[in-house]
Amino acid sequence: MNLTLKAEKRETGSGSALRRLRRGGLVPGVVYGKGLPEPTPVSIPLKDLQAVLRANPHAVIELEIPGLGREHVLISEMQTEPLSRDVMHVDFHQINMNEKIRAPIRLELSGKSVGEKEGGLLQLVHHELEVECLAKDLPDFVSLDVSNLQMGDSLTVADLTLPAGVRPILDEDEVLVTVLAPQKDLTEAEAEAADDKAEERENQAKAAPMVD
Repeated sequence: MNLTLKAEKRETGSGSALRRLRRGGLVPGVVYGKGLPEPTPVSIPLKDLQAVLRANPHAVIELEIPGLGREHVLISEMQTEPLSRDVMHVDFHQINMNEKIRAPIRLELSGKSVGEKEGGLLQLVHHELEVECLAKDLPDFVSLDVSNLQMGDSLTVADLTLPAGVRPILDEDEVLVTVLAPQKDLTEAEAEAADDKAEERENQAKAAPMVD
């Protein structure tokens, strides 16, 4: 799925100029890539950028730039304000749809595992998977069916079914999702015994002579 954004060219300026842009609901950014004559400063309506980020922050975007027309881009870097998490600046990387790229895609789980139904805990180890493919073949996500996972079972990269031409970057034996056995609740006596052992080890450590 290609998403669309409309940009406005902007003049590079001082910090105060950038703050005025942001107060006006715009996010300053730069578009760069070998298909462009030079890096191009732009501004993007914040509400439009947020809509794209909610849909898929890793998707190929069709960016309309005055004077340059429509370019296919990926978001390569984004600066956010640490407390509010507001987007302060965004970099777009122009791409050729018929050239190979590396990009992350979302992992989505389907089904409910047998292990979960028996009280286990399903743990998603990787939320995203980096892949290599032609830009035009970049999928929005890859699905993992966990229905048959028993307690202690895992799914690895080798278990994925990816579209033709899409290659994962992670090793095939990398675990993506696993079903953990529920942890046993300690009885009061077991908890006290564990505390006693911990205190004993702490006292031994304090009493041990320091070694240079």
